[in-house]
Amino acid sequence: MIVAFSVSPSGGDPDGGVSEAVARAVKVVRESGLPNSTNAMFTNIEGEWDEVMAVVKRAVEAAGEGSARVGLVLKADIRPGFSGQLEAKVDRVEAHLRDGS
Repeated sequence: MIVAFSVSPSGGDPDGGVSEAVARAVKVVRESGLPNSTNAMFTNIEGEWDEVMAVVKRAVEAAGEGSARVGLVLKADIRPGFSGQLEAKVDRVEAHLRDGS
């Protein structure tokens, strides 16, 4: 499965910035050893249900350190029997773009 998630802590930093808190969450994901990528809106992580959700939980906890609350947006692509889709899905789109379709 692939999970795309975004965390947004509030009530901690008086300046309203969240980049430091998000960096703590991304660090947890990267240290998990699971395939992942981060972009301007989401962090994507791929693995089995229990391992991915455990990492998301730890990431939310890390982002929430010092905050009164954390918002979580999560989207999942649950496709049993498939792995390596974090890159394969993008590769298929890029192939269509190269072919002009």
